Amino acid sequence: MSETSTTTVERADDDSRYEILVDGRRAGLTAYRDLGEQRVFFHTEIDEAFAGQGLGTRLVRQALDDVRASGMRIVPVCPYVAKFLKRHGEFADITDPVTPDVLRWLKSRLG
Repeated sequence: MSETSTTTVERADDDSRYEILVDGRRAGLTAYRDLGEQRVFFHTEIDEAFAGQGLGTRLVRQALDDVRASGMRIVPVCPYVAKFLKRHGEFADITDPVTPDVLRWLKSRLG
């Protein structure tokens, strides 16, 4: 990524994920499914070509900011999102625990 690169985070509702784009190219994503008022994050990845540039942190922060703005709550099934939340207590007020019921529901949604 160069100093002149343009980086944006977009919510792709049709694919139930947030994507981070560098100069229009998808560099990573964090996937979710909605359970009522809960946004259940279950997978995050950054393309190897973009690793080590802080894009995962930027992606997750902006996704969680969007969840807050929408009035929803966060359920961090994804280990990356869970680790991010442990370091960033400012999202504790909108974070719900991962429960067996949520895991069963997610498994039924993902097949």
